[in-house]
Amino acid sequence: MPETSLPVRCGRNALNRAGIFLGLAAFLLSAPNIHAQFAPPPLTHFHDASPLHPPAGARVAIVEFADLECPACAAANPLLKATAAKYGIPWIRHDILIPSHVWSKTAAVNARWFDVKSKALGDEYRDYIFANPRSIETTGELTQFTASFAQSHRISIPFSVDPQGRLMAAAQSDNELGKRIGITRTPTIFIVTSNSKVPYLEVLDPQTQLYSTIDTALADTRPVAPAKTAHK
Repeated sequence: MPETSLPVRCGRNALNRAGIFLGLAAFLLSAPNIHAQFAPPPLTHFHDASPLHPPAGARVAIVEFADLECPACAAANPLLKATAAKYGIPWIRHDILIPSHVWSKTAAVNARWFDVKSKALGDEYRDYIFANPRSIETTGELTQFTASFAQSHRISIPFSVDPQGRLMAAAQSDNELGKRIGITRTPTIFIVTSNSKVPYLEVLDPQTQLYSTIDTALADTRPVAPAKTAHK
């Protein structure tokens, strides 16, 4: 499948209240040049928001579009993981494949290979990669980290994890979904709802907006108790 070039900015969140520089150092990817931009993240200009909804049976969910080589995605990952656990809501993770990134496509394929073993294992691998962003600069270093992860779970990795290209096709399908929606940066995070007048809300600053946005979504989707009928 030919690679689809998606103009995506990999943001570096640089404004943490605890003093960690969290604002967004964005790398606007446009062939053939990469232009660094430093500006607040704009709201997504939607082309098609119809895919933004929670899975069946869920009132509220987190939907994230991320690249495994994106530093801002790595910074946001622990908070998203903790938030999904705290609220007991689904966390839907989609791949965005930034063309200039060296190893993120390989990592996306690896994650999907572990997904086949179990979805929990695939997500654990993603968390493992995000926990070591400064230690992985080359595809060879990614291979070493992946082998270490597999060994810790007593899993043997075959010479080729995707001989027919199906896992890469699935990652590219996510990339196409992001393009169809209008995703232009990573991470892009939404809180999506069912049976609500506001089906989705974009979270621009997870550190300050994530919990409050979920609280609002849960309140808006709370089942309405049936009115009590007075007995004569």
